[in-house]
Amino acid sequence: MYSKVDLTATKRRSSPFFILVLAFMLCAGWSAAAQAASLNSEFMDPVRPAAYRVRAALADPLGESPYQRELHESIQHNLGFLPFLQIIDRNSVPGGSSLPVASEPGIDFERFRLVRADNLITCIWVAPNQVELRAYEVGSGMFIFGARFDVPNVSSLDGVADEFCAQYMEKLTGRGDFFRSMIAFSKNNGPKRQDVWIVKPTGGSLRQVTNMQGNAISPTWSHDGRFIVFSHIDEQSHALGVWDSINNRVQRLRFPGNTVIGPCFLPDNTVAVSLTDGRNPSIFQLDHSFRKKKTLISSWAIDVSPSVDASGTNMVYTSSRQGNPHIFMTNLKTNETRRISNDGKYNTDPHISPDGTLVVFARQMGSGHRIFVHDLRTNREQQISFGPGSDEQPEFAPDSYFIAFTSTRSGSKKIYLTTRHGGEARQVDTGAGEASFPTWGIRKP
Repeated sequence: MYSKVDLTATKRRSSPFFILVLAFMLCAGWSAAAQAASLNSEFMDPVRPAAYRVRAALADPLGESPYQRELHESIQHNLGFLPFLQIIDRNSVPGGSSLPVASEPGIDFERFRLVRADNLITCIWVAPNQVELRAYEVGSGMFIFGARFDVPNVSSLDGVADEFCAQYMEKLTGRGDFFRSMIAFSKNNGPKRQDVWIVKPTGGSLRQVTNMQGNAISPTWSHDGRFIVFSHIDEQSHALGVWDSINNRVQRLRFPGNTVIGPCFLPDNTVAVSLTDGRNPSIFQLDHSFRKKKTLISSWAIDVSPSVDASGTNMVYTSSRQGNPHIFMTNLKTNETRRISNDGKYNTDPHISPDGTLVVFARQMGSGHRIFVHDLRTNREQQISFGPGSDEQPEFAPDSYFIAFTSTRSGSKKIYLTTRHGGEARQVDTGAGEASFPTWGIRKP
């Protein structure tokens, strides 16, 4: 573990909006409209990604510590996952990226202005087990924020890098949960055997959480980070699996019928899940003891794969009520239902963004499945994955920006990250074996 001291209170505060506006104004050739933008707008605009990328430079660490190199590399690794940020090659900085001091006054910002850096990150080990990390706006030399961390051992380094990068991302965008999140997923553990594992989206902390015969699929995390529920299928039956992180205990709960498909948590930590109630599956709400409470969605058709926004207002799901599988959304307060997908003949795996503005889903096309994002405010639809292979099972991160999905583009099923705008996908290191059904959760402190 580590402890943290916020250095920002000792410096002049500046808003993320102002910092980025200033960076934009210093970039020659930008229009007045571009100068008035900030990366916060990238989160607000679901159709068009920000054209501007923040260019960040990392100064060489100062002081003495056995953890110097590892922390520097871990921070650089983390920041490489942010598509709106570009790390400047240290060898391109005139005079090098080694500085005599790590705080102002005395920082030579000019050498970083020459390589068009927007931000500078400095690091000084004030003791072998204590480090100060700071971020500056290069054009003005303005202090953005800083924090001091205790680093008692090598195992705490990843936590320090994650928390610093989370705070830095918050300053740029207003949201830093990406670096405080985990991904749960299903992983093949042999013939007819899948277990639930968890991993950080940047890789690391890989851990197996179930050890059961049969297939544990479609995991989902509770909002408080305590539980993971999943569908479990063995040779005799379907069931609801429940992993409790506090006691590391797994339950297997049976229901009447033989279908338990795609559970998800509602904001109050109750569960919505598709169960057989008669001929076809319908979507039910379970109470906090995981017992059937009430019907949420029922029709003559197949209704599966529920997903609910963070307010608990809207639920999206897959239904065959109009023939082929399509995506529908029901307002849980008014029961008003609308169809989301209108193109294609096979649309599945819907997930609504926590902020309730977007729906991501998979569509079967001639060359395989592809990922699409539907904007609920404008009804515009955008394809964000293009293969190769097949791309399925997308899910939004807690920040409503990143998306995890399953793809066979490498030849076998693996987990990849992209954003609501698409762009180059990055593979999550899940170790050996096929991985699928990614879902996001926030790490508990």
